[in-house]
Amino acid sequence: MSNEQTKSPIINCHTHIFTGNHVPPFIGKTYLPWPFYYLLHLSVFVSFFRWWYKYPAAIPQKPWYKRLLIIRNSVQRFIKKTGFIAPLVSLWLLLQALFILFDWMAVLFPPEDSGIIKWLMKAKQWLLDYYILVPLHSNWLKVIVVLFVLLFIPWGRKLIFTLFKKIWSFLGSMPGKQTKEMLKRYLNIGRYSFNGKQGYVLGKLENQYPEGSGFVILPMDMKYMQAGKVKASYQDQMEELAKLKQKPDQTHTIYPFVFADPRRMNDESDYFKYTVINGRITLDNCFIKTYIEENKFSGFKIYPALGYYPFDETLLPLWKYAADNGLPVLTHCIRGTIFYRGRKKDEWNYHPVFKQAMQGHYEKLLLPEMKNVDFSVNFTHPMNYLCLLDEKLLRKLVQASVEKNPASPLKEVFGYTDENTALLYNLKHLKLCFGHFGGDDEWTRYFEQDRYGHSNQFAENPYWGIDFFETKDGKPSPGKEEQLWKYTDWYSIICSIMLQYPNVYADISYILHNNETILPLLKQTLHNDPLKKKVLYGTDFYVVRNHKSDKNMLADMMGGLDEEEFDLIARENPARFLKTI
Repeated sequence: MSNEQTKSPIINCHTHIFTGNHVPPFIGKTYLPWPFYYLLHLSVFVSFFRWWYKYPAAIPQKPWYKRLLIIRNSVQRFIKKTGFIAPLVSLWLLLQALFILFDWMAVLFPPEDSGIIKWLMKAKQWLLDYYILVPLHSNWLKVIVVLFVLLFIPWGRKLIFTLFKKIWSFLGSMPGKQTKEMLKRYLNIGRYSFNGKQGYVLGKLENQYPEGSGFVILPMDMKYMQAGKVKASYQDQMEELAKLKQKPDQTHTIYPFVFADPRRMNDESDYFKYTVINGRITLDNCFIKTYIEENKFSGFKIYPALGYYPFDETLLPLWKYAADNGLPVLTHCIRGTIFYRGRKKDEWNYHPVFKQAMQGHYEKLLLPEMKNVDFSVNFTHPMNYLCLLDEKLLRKLVQASVEKNPASPLKEVFGYTDENTALLYNLKHLKLCFGHFGGDDEWTRYFEQDRYGHSNQFAENPYWGIDFFETKDGKPSPGKEEQLWKYTDWYSIICSIMLQYPNVYADISYILHNNETILPLLKQTLHNDPLKKKVLYGTDFYVVRNHKSDKNMLADMMGGLDEEEFDLIARENPARFLKTI
């Protein structure tokens, strides 16, 4: 038996197999002005890929296409035998084809009086005057000439494709970086999810890994992101995942999570129902119980960028249930292209918990961002999770809930007495994973902040990291929250939280595509004894496919890390992360 066969299986801790039916149609909202984002409808992309794989992609298998290849090969052999005549005829046909394409694409170019276009028009007229170009009035004849060049003149075909690549590169430089990322996301959804079945997407993932590998499957609930109506319900998505998990050959290889959105929990009374006894939550018959306790789903997924804080009071009892049962909570923690598309609400102008220093006193931390792509990051910020893990901050949240509603269930869930008395029950033991480890841009920012004290505090004290609430000499520092929020890189913040709380992890999904950038710091992180036990392998399939395939990233990690390091993050740590009480 090989060494590979005796090891625990590889577990990819961050994957997606949702389809285009689970994504709202107007992801382009806020990127494009009204009403143009209506033109960029997701169904167009999905329908294109469904059409493509049903018809054009099947053409190479058709007998008539194979017959065409035989004819093409015969014509090419004939041309080769004609000696010097063939290159001259080929050049003449290429000129004809180039100017036909030029005429067709004229609408994309600047006016005729601009430099290069004016020169091309003069060149075309000169070639016509000397009968080198033949005016073709039939559109069918023009199509035949272009197709002949593409099919039978290899060097002409290469020249045309090269020119088109240059034009495409120029056009591609016009949209902003975020718009291009959003378009790539559309294409990925179309490429992988056109089939409409999550099992199909899962098969594409499993085929890239050794047999027996495991996958954490993270669903997405995008109903409340204000980007249009989702075609298939979240319940349908979850039912399909449950059926996949029940298949005998996949019972121990896929680990589906349940998506938690406080707005759905408030809208649907049977989503999360519970009884509290001595601070411990017991589930009543509800959606959560069906999938966690009956269907044996493995944890919870949240995506705060869709428009909520991870410490929303509706979520707090769920996190208490998760913490007491060792169920992991995986959260999106990176700047991305999927976020809330509606208007910014007034209550989002200030942070609910953190303060900023004013002259002689402290006030609520201002969150001034106006664009969706900017203010949604406030929901994703890793500092927010201190409001769950730190007892004093959690007590403030419970206090606010009780002041608003004296009968708040949070009072019993956490054993709240008053603002000066510690909670009887807290969330320090919550098992949490920061998905994407903050983002590769934040890893780069960590290196660049060589003159910034708070980032260097992690480097100076690698087994504790940043002290979030006190100065170096142990004095309270309420103004530190603002400094950390605004100016400290997320890598340092996340590592510090991982060091200070026993069950906090981070995965390298998505960022591992940027292997050259993250590998040095990843290896350094794995040399830190407490941290190395909390880093998880994950890819963000299929969202990351516009950069690399999963088998490419798997090879990058197996080649860039030594065997012990890879086995730690891809086999040992994931197994411990998924283990429940």
